[in-house]
Amino acid sequence: MHAANHLTRRRFIKGTVGAGLAVGSQLSAAPAFGYCSANDRPIFATIGLRNQGVAITNKSTQFADFAALADVDSKILGTNVEQLEERQGTRPEAYEDYRRILDRKDIDAVMIATPDHWHTKIAIEAMLAGKDVYCEKPLTLTIAEGKVIERVKKETKRTFQVGTMQRTESSQRFLQAIALIRDGRIGKVKKVTCGIGGFGPSPAIPESPVPAELNWNEWLGPAPKVPYRALPEMRKGYGGGVPLYSNGHYAFRNWHAFSGGKLTDWGAHHVDIACWAISPWDTGPYDRGSYQTRARKITPLSYEFDVDYDKNGYPLVDDKYDIAIKYNIKVDMQDGVELLITNEGDNGILFEGSKGRFFVNRGKIVGKPVEDLASNPLPNRAVEEVYGGPVPENHTLNFIEAINAQKEPISDVWTHNQMLEICHLSNIAMRLGRPLDWDPDKRQVVGDEQANSFLSRPYRSGFEINMS
Repeated sequence: MHAANHLTRRRFIKGTVGAGLAVGSQLSAAPAFGYCSANDRPIFATIGLRNQGVAITNKSTQFADFAALADVDSKILGTNVEQLEERQGTRPEAYEDYRRILDRKDIDAVMIATPDHWHTKIAIEAMLAGKDVYCEKPLTLTIAEGKVIERVKKETKRTFQVGTMQRTESSQRFLQAIALIRDGRIGKVKKVTCGIGGFGPSPAIPESPVPAELNWNEWLGPAPKVPYRALPEMRKGYGGGVPLYSNGHYAFRNWHAFSGGKLTDWGAHHVDIACWAISPWDTGPYDRGSYQTRARKITPLSYEFDVDYDKNGYPLVDDKYDIAIKYNIKVDMQDGVELLITNEGDNGILFEGSKGRFFVNRGKIVGKPVEDLASNPLPNRAVEEVYGGPVPENHTLNFIEAINAQKEPISDVWTHNQMLEICHLSNIAMRLGRPLDWDPDKRQVVGDEQANSFLSRPYRSGFEINMS
């Protein structure tokens, strides 16, 4: 059994322990749930250290020890090694090449927070190397990548958590939203609107010298080889300290070569919750199980690019952001629910049903069905029933518990890929300028070979996935 193999240095505790306990008061020396002492903590490593890489590492030092960090930016790598040593009291090894981490037998699990175009390659190679995986969203750059991840996960039986942490965190607001729907508080769901915001356009971004600390070739990895581009103005706030306009750090989200814009950035959060809310899992064609309610048609009602596209769906310029900056996309789900994905309005999810509606995001859950809870509360354990058990305060705790119990974590690859297909297809529909009929069983666009050609893309020579 894989958990026993990868925990040979520690005494394995059957089942899970104390999943409902608060973790905020745990000290850095506290044992992980499912491990018997501070010396039995699992050994982690993080690959990709900007923004979310730092966030998920810092949230996990309460119950895991980090033996190594990897990043292709030496400045970021060095800074995070120093900060993590101060935080956990031991110094992690530093690597530019993530494969050095995968070679180490003492590392139980990896946390992946690279740019999107690297996720699948590293995740698959990590599973094949005997590591359990926590990977940031969006899990894939293409729908074909999701299929490969599913196959390798099934073959290796590794535990795999996707970083869609809204399923666990955000003060359980999204779980409460699903519980409201499951309890019939808005009747039959008719429409769900996911407001995910949008990235703005860019000026023309010239070729620029690569920063001395950045290995640009390794940063590009599987993506096409292109020159580094940047303007002098620096980004402020979240993700700050890098050029505001570039094709590298943070701004990679604005280029189809590396990401899918807001559709796969925030869409991977809110479309995920929307799909979970309107449809529980069944024992469908996916190995883990699938949603009972799946997408059938994706229609771009309106959209806007800041660059022109050719008739084959490719941008005609290479020096400006090429993702859609405005969009309203209608997704017809197979049971008649209409899913709308838009850059307009408040960031969050509006659920509308035959008996009412309410809105939820990370900071609030509002509407009459929510107000009615004061006099008519949800049944006991309604939120836990949505989650499948007590809800930990941290997404990584669920990951460790799943490793120990040899069960799927709350954010599994099967349902993640199914909802992420909607986000990928939305981008394809806008690039081609037409609706797409989707066969969720065959996982193909019906009668549109041009659209199906976007379901996969080649890896750059020398950066193919190592399946050995």
